[in-house]
Parts: sequence; C-alpha cells; structure tokens
Amino acid sequence: MSMFCYQCQETAKGKGCEIKGVCGKTEEVAKLQDLLIYTVKGISEIVVKGNFNIKEISNVNHEVFTALFMTITNANFDEAALEKQIKKLLVLRNELKEKVQADHLHDAATFVVDSKESMLKKAATVGVLATENEDVRSLRELITYGIKGMAAYAHHALNLGRENGEIYAFAYEALAKTLDDSLTADDLVALTMKTGEFGVKTMALLDEANTSKYGHPEITQVNIGVRNNPAILISGHDLTDLEQLLEQTEGTGVDVYTHSEMLPAHYYPAFKKYEHLAGNYGNAWWKQLDEFASFNGPILFTTNCIVPPRSEEIQSRIFTTGASGYPGCEHIEADQNGKKDFSKIIEMAKKLNAPKEIENGSIVGGFAHEQVFALADKVVDAVKSGAIKKFFVMAGCDGRMKSREYYTDFARKLPMDTVILTAGCAKYKYNKLDLGDIGGIPRVLDAGQCNDSYSLALIALKLKEVFALDDVNDLPIAYNIAWYEQKAVIVLLALLYLGVKNIHLGPTLPGFLSPNVAKVLVDTFGIAGIGTVDDDIALFMGA
Repeated sequence: MSMFCYQCQETAKGKGCEIKGVCGKTEEVAKLQDLLIYTVKGISEIVVKGNFNIKEISNVNHEVFTALFMTITNANFDEAALEKQIKKLLVLRNELKEKVQADHLHDAATFVVDSKESMLKKAATVGVLATENEDVRSLRELITYGIKGMAAYAHHALNLGRENGEIYAFAYEALAKTLDDSLTADDLVALTMKTGEFGVKTMALLDEANTSKYGHPEITQVNIGVRNNPAILISGHDLTDLEQLLEQTEGTGVDVYTHSEMLPAHYYPAFKKYEHLAGNYGNAWWKQLDEFASFNGPILFTTNCIVPPRSEEIQSRIFTTGASGYPGCEHIEADQNGKKDFSKIIEMAKKLNAPKEIENGSIVGGFAHEQVFALADKVVDAVKSGAIKKFFVMAGCDGRMKSREYYTDFARKLPMDTVILTAGCAKYKYNKLDLGDIGGIPRVLDAGQCNDSYSLALIALKLKEVFALDDVNDLPIAYNIAWYEQKAVIVLLALLYLGVKNIHLGPTLPGFLSPNVAKVLVDTFGIAGIGTVDDDIALFMGA
C-alpha cells in the first residue's frame, strides 16, 4: 500500500485508506502528516525526559499544537505547508535536545532528514502500521486522535488569549507514552481516560475564552436567504478570524455569510452589532462543492473542513488561514500580534456577483448552557409534567455517506414529547425540519459548534443536580451521536470521562478500534453502534 490512514469515519471500507484518502489527500500528504505527528511525538519525549518548564517553551507549545491541528481530517492538503512545519519542528526539537542530558531517546527524537524525498522515505516507516500489535496500535491512535481534537480547541482558545500549561504538559506526556513499548494495553486504557479528562478541561477553557470575549450565546433566528450585495463566505470554527473579517468589511458594501460550523457565531451577542453579517449560507461541509459554485464570492477557510474543489474557478476563490491549507489557494498568515490582512478577499468580493439564493427563511439556535439554564424552570416543569419524556443528545458531525440519512429519519420519527440537544455540524441533518416545540421549548436545541458539546455535558450535570440524582445516567437523556473526525473523538472521550454510558455511535464505529478495544468500550461504557431507526427509537424509549 502507498499510504495508510483510518482516522475518520469515512475511511475506505471502514478499514483504512491505502491509495488515496477518501477526504482527498494524496499519498504524499498522508505521509508528510505521519512524519509531522512522529516529529511531535519526538519533541514530546524530549520535553518529558528533559522536565522542561512548560511556560518557558511557549513557542514550542504553540507550534506543536498547530502541527497537530494541521493533521486533522480535511484541514490541510498543502504538501509545502506540511513540509515547512516539519522543518520548523525539527529545528525546535534539536534546540530542545541540546538542553537535556537524556539517554536512550526514541528515534522520533533523533532521526535526521535533509530533503522532501528523505522525509517521504522516513514517513513510510513511521506511520500507523509501524505499531504491529493491533490492540496497542488501536489505543495509541485513539489517544493521538483525541489529542489532535484537544489541540484544535486549545488553538482556538489561544487565539483569544487563553491557554493552560497543564493541557500542553499532558499532551506531551501522552504523546511520549505512545512511543513507549513497555506500556501495557491496560496502561493505555487508563491514558485514554485521562485524555478524556483533559478534553473536558480544554473545552472548558475554550468555552470561557469564547464567552468572556463575545458573551454567552442567546436564542437567535438566523437568516438562510441572501441579500443582493457582494459577499464573503467564512467557514470553519475560528471566531477571531470572523471578528477580524467583520471589522475589515464594515462599511465596504460587502456582506459576510457563515458556512457550516461557523453558523453558531450568530448566537454570540458581540457579533450582532455587525449589520453586514447577513446570515448562514448552505449546509454542512460536504455540500460545499455545489454551494460554493452558487455563492459566487470568495470563501475563507479558518479550519477544516475543506473538500478538494472541482474547478480552478472555485479554487481561485478559496483562501485559507490558520492550520488550514490547500495547494493553489492563497494562505493568509497572521502578523506577530495575531492580526490578519483580509484586503485581498474583500477586493475580490467587490468584483464578483452576489450569492445566488438556494433557500430562504431562518433557523433558530443559541441554546448553550447559560441560555438553557435560564430556561431551567420551564424545562424541569415540562419533565415533571410528562410533557418532555426524554432528551436525545445528537451532537457530532455530518458527512457524505448515504447511511447518515438515518439521523434525519431518526429526528423526524422521534415522539413529539422528546427534545433533541445538538452541537456540531450533525445538526444539519435535522435543523431545518419543522419539528415544532413543547410549550414554547423548540424540539431542536442547538448549543453551537462541535466544541460546544461541552455545553450539553454541563446541561446534563445541571439537570442531575436539579433532580437530585446520584448518577448522570439516571436522567431521561439518551445519546445517539454521529462522528466524523478527531474533534468528535475528544468529545466522546470527554463524555466517557464524565461517566456517561450507553452512547450509540454512528453511522459506523471507528475503523481504528480493534475488536478487543471495541469490546472494552462496550463492556465498560456500553458503547454501541446504530441499528434501524424504528428499532433504536423503541430501544431508547424503553418499549
């Protein structure tokens, strides 16, 4: 095989991509990503064995977490950017190594490459399959993917001026341990749970960063039609990029529309002052091939999820920033103060046609933890009266597979006395259905982006407190979660750390779970896949 990757839900045949990624990444991109992760693990071992003060290596911390983010599914397809990051990390690795007296360092901390060709040759020996034991490999990858998701959320928090040294320290500890052949499967299971613990800490850090800067999300009606102005479409997850774009487009006659996971930006009070934040355009990430064509204007990717564009015309309108990248698309770097110049995007927008309308009306969201807490009395009364029988957490990701229509059918067929709690782009499978409300409480409560799954955990813990229950699993809450990439992995591990059991995960279980590791998750936490819509609803409702 020319490559091997199985980190996303759509991996080929549910087992692994061996020729080209289903995501669109090439063999060379896959190998450079493997070598980038290997380099990060080498740095991690040096930091741990050298007992470095995390506060004194802030540049290393930031570059390592950027590197982890760059390898998330659909984030960066640019070979040149990946090669540049490897070179940058090798310089940092070697500088750190000179400061320690550590014996018996792993090859990841010592290997030498001097060209792209030598990088690719080395990468072929250090990928996923380099770990021969299937169960150890499975657990190492589960931990690594969780830390990739954790790094993404920490990256966003850092852009807002928030960071936590404990998170960096744990990431180094965990990644270094994935190189340690003396660790048993039981050791790695314990490390997996600890990864979930730090996932909770990282999501809490980002939640505090977002809400302290932009306010707590509020119930908001978001326009999904268009106006007759030239416009820019912003995709991904980074709110600081949106803020800077809105500041720079104010008074220019150029509108800004959110796309996919940027939709929840509309819920934050700080963004409501921008009249040219015109609405949300389109649906989940995987529909972008058609929707970018009809949008007409430039598109700014702040993070994943990029789908390789079909035409040069669309590619010429795509810009990337942060950890994202695509060959042939202009990448906008921040200056030393974190400021970005979006003037090229704005000037392009002025010369292009306004977006073509593909739908109209509005959708409602903004049900993050503080907003739901404000409705707590109403929610509790509805539960006590029997008006709400059960909550369904349907957070996570959307994707291309036809089997994901399950989630639309599931939402449509749920009894009318149930409420859906959602976050992430999974919402696009049902957030435009007319599912009504229960006593004024919408039957779909959207908390926000995938990282805002933390809100759903806080809501569950609050309800546990209100109903004076000993166990969060005694609440009338069922978990039917869709997953796609590594940020969903850290959300899952965070929920497991918080004690949530009997989570159903679909549309397929991860290809990186070996049969034995999957059995541990089933036996310990009640993890299960999905079945038919009717059978699953009957199971969840206790029929």
